[in-house]
Amino acid sequence: MRILLVEDNRSLSEWLARTLGRERYVVECAYDGEDANRRLTAESYDGVILDLGLPRMTGDEVLRRLRQRDDNMPVLVLTAHDTMKDRVGSLDGGADDFMAKPFEMAELEARMRALLRRGAHSKNPVLRCGNLAYDSHTRLFSVADRPLALTPRERAVLEALMLKAGRTVSKQALAESLYSIEDQASPDAIEVYVHRLRRKMDGCDASLVTLRGLGYLLRHDGI
Repeated sequence: MRILLVEDNRSLSEWLARTLGRERYVVECAYDGEDANRRLTAESYDGVILDLGLPRMTGDEVLRRLRQRDDNMPVLVLTAHDTMKDRVGSLDGGADDFMAKPFEMAELEARMRALLRRGAHSKNPVLRCGNLAYDSHTRLFSVADRPLALTPRERAVLEALMLKAGRTVSKQALAESLYSIEDQASPDAIEVYVHRLRRKMDGCDASLVTLRGLGYLLRHDGI
């Protein structure tokens, strides 16, 4: 899961990025509104954590421009202001959820999981493709109720495919789910992770299909 964290308080931003990183999110940080808007225009993310009090462009304006582009990316607003007017204004402006500072990290993580599930068009925390199951609460996979032992990057690849089961996902999109924009993302490395996943999914009735020149898709073999 690739998250854009937009927060001008660098110490808070770095702490949030480290904490979310331990939960296996790929986190990119933007420290002002113009940088956030540029990234959101050019890059693809699974969700955004957006502070409102930003330099160079307000968080409200970043959100307004995002929605003007008909981008339905899930957005969780963070703000030091917690009045009813602030909440209503953010939600009316296109935010999916709202949290006031200070906040509990466990609650922020739970709200992000809920937003990402909605972004994947599913209210059920457990997603299934045949006998392959993914629990979006724990971010763990199982095959026929047996836990599937995966490395963090194998899990990230399978998670990206599971959230779009039945649809083609390009190598570049999968690479972006593993690496931040500051890293050297290698689409060719995805082949290695897909190969490992196929071996570990032996006995699963969902398969990873290669579509040459297009990418990969996860499908139920019984369909």
